[in-house]
Amino acid sequence: MTGKLVECVPNFSEGRDRAKVEAVAAAIAGMPGALVLDLELDADHNRSVITFVAPPETVVEAALAGAAKAVELIDLTRHTGVHPRIGAVDVMPFIPLEGVTLAECVKLAERAAMEMWRKLKVPTYLYEAAAKRPERANLENIRRGQFEGLREEVRTNPERAPDYGEAELHPTAGATVVGARKFLIAYNINLGTADIEIAKRIAKSIRHSSGGFRYVKAMGVRLASRNLAQVSMNLTDFEQTPVHRVFECVRAEAGRHGVAVVGSEIVGLIPKKALEMTAEFYLRCENFQPSMVLENRVAEEMARRSGMAEFLDALAAPAATPGGGSAAAAAGAMAAALGAMVGRLSKLDAASYEDDRAFLTEAIQRDADAYSAVVAAYKRPKEERAPFVETAMRGATLVPLEVLERSQALAGRLAGLAAGAPPKFASDVTTARALAEAAQKGARANVEINLAYLGEGEFKAQVERRLSGFGTREA
Repeated sequence: MTGKLVECVPNFSEGRDRAKVEAVAAAIAGMPGALVLDLELDADHNRSVITFVAPPETVVEAALAGAAKAVELIDLTRHTGVHPRIGAVDVMPFIPLEGVTLAECVKLAERAAMEMWRKLKVPTYLYEAAAKRPERANLENIRRGQFEGLREEVRTNPERAPDYGEAELHPTAGATVVGARKFLIAYNINLGTADIEIAKRIAKSIRHSSGGFRYVKAMGVRLASRNLAQVSMNLTDFEQTPVHRVFECVRAEAGRHGVAVVGSEIVGLIPKKALEMTAEFYLRCENFQPSMVLENRVAEEMARRSGMAEFLDALAAPAATPGGGSAAAAAGAMAAALGAMVGRLSKLDAASYEDDRAFLTEAIQRDADAYSAVVAAYKRPKEERAPFVETAMRGATLVPLEVLERSQALAGRLAGLAAGAPPKFASDVTTARALAEAAQKGARANVEINLAYLGEGEFKAQVERRLSGFGTREA
């Protein structure tokens, strides 16, 4: 079962002590719904990149959990490395992955930036799509002068003041740049020379800010551990400026300097489509299609067979979500689907059933997400969790209440369908009505159990009034 997912790729100023980085990753993975996909360390850059995904309801909390651990463990006053940085948690981007818009990720970035200051006293800057000033859309403008330079300038130059927090960097954790952006590929090409000036000249020739490729950011660095120079890049739109095009350009520029390319590396993860584009370019396959890739065909066939089986596996798993609320919504969605089938076969209007099916199908994931938010709220420190728990419990109560109301209306339409459809569809309509009844009972049970956790007030009174319209609960 798929739902809304946000990718977060925080960069930390520690690439030599694996234990510290793994502690940060463990803090992220400990939050409900957070799945750590990749962890990369680079000793020369003295930097690590952790890639994780989580629902939008919990992704900020997961990012902050990792940030808190990094602030505890990383001291920038003792940090050295070739990569520019201003913070222990240097960059924290939120990327829409599935069912989430870039605008929604901007809101997540703003909340994360505000909480970094409020909870950790680390001032924050907003960049890319979340930038509040045009000049701050570009990360390198914010990071100018690095930690040491910004630490002094922020005190006297209002133009360098953070978006959240005071004009004073955290003494050991510096500042953090938080933003929202599309997927990018962190890609490095190593040259067969230790001459960093060659790498810098090549980087200048290909990066957009110097007149190069539109979606390329690049710099030249030296890898002391390997005695090599490197062109370190971010490809911000690989479909417009593909990996192979950048590689060929760097190889040609290196050749002009009498230097060979000795290797390249991906930092973090890369979309499969980017590799498919590269394979098509180098293999010159005239009939190439993504469906020719074995794994893609397997995924297509598995997708056709997933759905209900995948949902039932998740429902049976020893996890809090999905649970009874999602199951109630699923029962209602099946009832609506049967109603739509009978309606069409009977030459009757099926539009209302399709509306119900779409609403109730979405409610399956909404209910799971709402309860995940409750779990996340209870993970907060005891002294501050109360308002977060109340807000999350309201969401967890509203979803099954809406399922209850929708399923009741659906049951009424199915009763009419039973009277108007041909007798040969009687068993289908009977099944649909039983499922709609199950949806109502299950949804109501979820509303009632959540009511006990809500504080007294107008919201709870409204829920009770809406619930009273459904009669007395059966014993």
